[in-house]
Amino acid sequence: MRVGFIGTGHMGNPMAGHLIDGGHELVVYDERPSVTENLIERGASWADSSAAIADTCRIVFTSLPGPAQIDAVIRGDDGLLRAARPGDIHVDLSSNSVAMVRQIAASASENHVHYLDSPVTGGVPGAEKGTLSFLASGDQSAVDTVRPLFECMGDQVFYLGEAGNGCIIKLVNNIIVLCTGQLMQEGIVLAAKAGVDPELLDQVLRASTARPFIGLMPYVLGRRFDNPSFTLALAEKDVRLALESATDLSVPMPLTAAAHQTYRQALDAGLGDKSFIATLQTLETAAQVAVPIRQLDRGRDRL
Repeated sequence: MRVGFIGTGHMGNPMAGHLIDGGHELVVYDERPSVTENLIERGASWADSSAAIADTCRIVFTSLPGPAQIDAVIRGDDGLLRAARPGDIHVDLSSNSVAMVRQIAASASENHVHYLDSPVTGGVPGAEKGTLSFLASGDQSAVDTVRPLFECMGDQVFYLGEAGNGCIIKLVNNIIVLCTGQLMQEGIVLAAKAGVDPELLDQVLRASTARPFIGLMPYVLGRRFDNPSFTLALAEKDVRLALESATDLSVPMPLTAAAHQTYRQALDAGLGDKSFIATLQTLETAAQVAVPIRQLDRGRDRL
């Protein structure tokens, strides 16, 4: 197939590469042409805009930072819908707000275009290995059409029903990781303030009922905050989107709201380009304690 791909950053670039590996003719666009260069070298074609991709591709993927960028690429003056034809399929792989997903789905429907809300889980490592899970929602026949393309980039495809369902499940997944991780950090800071050695704490927790919840411990204690695959700024965005969706649905989320405040404080402290677990520094500052660094021999070099 000839396939369009918009947004070839940390996540989009390896996904687009797997489509090339699968023998598909790829047309790419990103506001930063430099992040498409490796794909061009492998045979992809460059387009000058989102609309230019829609001119030549009946199926287009987008992998973008957030709702504003997604909306601009799809519904903007030079966006996909301006040049789309009836029956085209647009697949958004990004984290989005439920309200924005449903607005875009309605606009696409008015133009007789299939819009699939299909965020992914598995992070940059999954994108690189081709082991992502796709949380696809929207028209089922359109999902079936793009399933072979999903299978080039990942190993699980879930069909989740109407547009917005994929978004909700992705946000739920992320807040479980991003907010419970802060609870672990608070515990580490409490133990450090009481004079407990972090490595001893790790040994005990791994033998205790907290064991399922301390997978991030080596990254936190080793302060593996640099060169992240998932930044603190992205974490704040996803938690904020979950809270916005919760407001729309009248669902109280007090723990998520409290975690979001810590993310906001960390952003204000200039930690946005660090790993999302760099919120530890904000918690340390509030407690007036520095957790001793311990390099545990588990996990990868970065998150």
